Amino acid sequence: MKCPGQDSRYWKPDSIFEAKCPECGKTVEFFKDDTTRKCGHCGHRFANPKLDFGCAAYCKFADQCIGTLPPEILAQRDDLLKDRIAIEMKKYFKTDFKRIGHASRVARYAQKIGMAEGGNMAVILAAAYLHDIGIHEAERKFNSTAAVYQEQEGPPIARSIMEGLGATEVLIEEVCDIIGHHHHPRKKETLNFKVLYDADLIANIEDNHKEKTAEPEKIKKIIDSSFFTKNGKKIAAEHLLN
Repeated sequence: MKCPGQDSRYWKPDSIFEAKCPECGKTVEFFKDDTTRKCGHCGHRFANPKLDFGCAAYCKFADQCIGTLPPEILAQRDDLLKDRIAIEMKKYFKTDFKRIGHASRVARYAQKIGMAEGGNMAVILAAAYLHDIGIHEAERKFNSTAAVYQEQEGPPIARSIMEGLGATEVLIEEVCDIIGHHHHPRKKETLNFKVLYDADLIANIEDNHKEKTAEPEKIKKIIDSSFFTKNGKKIAAEHLLN
């Protein structure tokens, strides 16, 4: 079955339009489902400026549906996936707003740290949204939320969510690896892990001191000794000390 969005039977008059070539300025005719077109005047090939990639940016059947996507869109596929992962995380936790709130805060901190540190944001944010995804299974199986049980139960659930969304195997493997030891750093860690670890640590310190604010000197000592990244320390100080 053809995707309705790409089926010409459902097209409107503006589904065929003209665009200017970015190289020579001449007019090039595009059909709605063209991913790229070659300029008949100068030979430059450029992406369809009006193509709404929507699901095609992350759908695993995109190549069969509308042909080979241009490189610039393929590069967006993992990045766009993070928004759908956030939705699936919320659906999984249902009314557990405590866990949803924690994961969302970790993702916000991870984005700030990751952008400053230069990490792979697709991996970092997917791991941030899913890092505690095994906590319900840990409670069900072991009557415990201990880190070791979360790390044990989380990766299979995270994998199922990401596979269902069409994530690449490379991304799935790294995210699941991070989730599987996110409370227990190894001697050598990736930048992506360090960013997630620091973001989670900020959120955990906040959670641990909701009832009673810790002494600033105690928080400063934790920041100086427990964070991996320079920007993790900086953002922790901004949020926890000021």
